[in-house]
Amino acid sequence: MGRPENASTTLGCSLASEVVRRFGGVRLRVFGTSMVPSILPGDLISVQRADLSEISAGDIVLYSRDGRLFAHRVVARAGSHDDPRLVTRGDRLSHTDPPISPFELLGRVTSIQCGDGLGYRQVRPMGRVRAWKQMIARFLQTSELATSVYLRIAGFWGSFFLGRAACRA
Repeated sequence: MGRPENASTTLGCSLASEVVRRFGGVRLRVFGTSMVPSILPGDLISVQRADLSEISAGDIVLYSRDGRLFAHRVVARAGSHDDPRLVTRGDRLSHTDPPISPFELLGRVTSIQCGDGLGYRQVRPMGRVRAWKQMIARFLQTSELATSVYLRIAGFWGSFFLGRAACRA
């Protein structure tokens, strides 16, 4: 049996998945760093239910796998006409995820709300990652330390400017 925090995390992910499937949308706080610099830990994402046929390369999608939720960018389509799949990858990650099925797909990220409580700014995710973000993401792939330093700088920068620099469209 898993630890209590694993059970509660799995339950929370199942609940969020069910809310999207039944009601069509949900807002979630991001905890991971796989989408840095596009989405930072603490940002809120709004997700709207979408079918696999409505998703394009460059979209950020939310999917459920093994009791966890992932918000990653679509990089390609895979599978066949009878068994379509999406290939995703976190912006900061160097490897793609195993292809996701229509059953795992919950929806498309329609907005990202960034801020540290002093002020929030809402942006729409871009279909393409800008060149400067790609360069930052590649640098952050080199180490967890680089990511930690980047997040501290982004937090420090955001404390001086509402709509912080890390809240980039």
